[in-house]
Amino acid sequence: MNLIPVRTPKLLKGIFPKYVWNMPQDQKIIYLTFDDGPTPEITHWTLTILKEYNAKATFFCIGNNIEEHPQIFNDILKEGHAVGNHTFSHPKGWTTTSDVYVDQVKKTQDIIDYQVSNSKLQIPNSKFQTPNANQSKGSPIVNRKSTIVNLFRPPYGQITPKQGRRLLALGYEIIMWDILAFDWKDSISEEQCAKNVISKARPGSIIVFHDSLKASRNMMYALPKVLHHFNEAGYKFERL
Repeated sequence: MNLIPVRTPKLLKGIFPKYVWNMPQDQKIIYLTFDDGPTPEITHWTLTILKEYNAKATFFCIGNNIEEHPQIFNDILKEGHAVGNHTFSHPKGWTTTSDVYVDQVKKTQDIIDYQVSNSKLQIPNSKFQTPNANQSKGSPIVNRKSTIVNLFRPPYGQITPKQGRRLLALGYEIIMWDILAFDWKDSISEEQCAKNVISKARPGSIIVFHDSLKASRNMMYALPKVLHHFNEAGYKFERL
């Protein structure tokens, strides 16, 4: 039995209103996100299936994985997807000091900035991009090379109030979710993973998948079915 629900309760969203749980619900748009990559084979497979459906997504990348697989990270950007910060080594926020946690985010930001500045790629605009960095009231990250990469998702969804305040003050958008696919759980079937998303997602939903080895069995079964179902229903898939 899952103690965490597939769809995030309104009460929880209300307790943390400064975090992003879903996007506007006035259009048939769904926002797929993938955590924990880049991962050899898994991330490239994901990029291929997304391209088949002309779908865009957002990849929340672990800094250590970006360092180990920089070309895969670049391939994400080349395909026109958004990227976000998922810390350097995936710590649990509730048992990590705020200083260490924020340093993990900053370290990953430096890695992302280095990759973006050296890739010479045209980075797609984010829906959260500051239109004019000079009007952003001095946010510490707005004048960085990867100004648009201000998206952050906490590993395990764990973030303390102090950690959250510090990252918000640095200019990050803390991206949570509306729907969890539970693709990483060995105890659920591939069919249930697909059903979790297909039965619960709605316009504006932010959906969490993982481009990781642990989640690959469920994710690689469920993602094509999710893409097909919502494509047939007239939905678009966009990046954050």
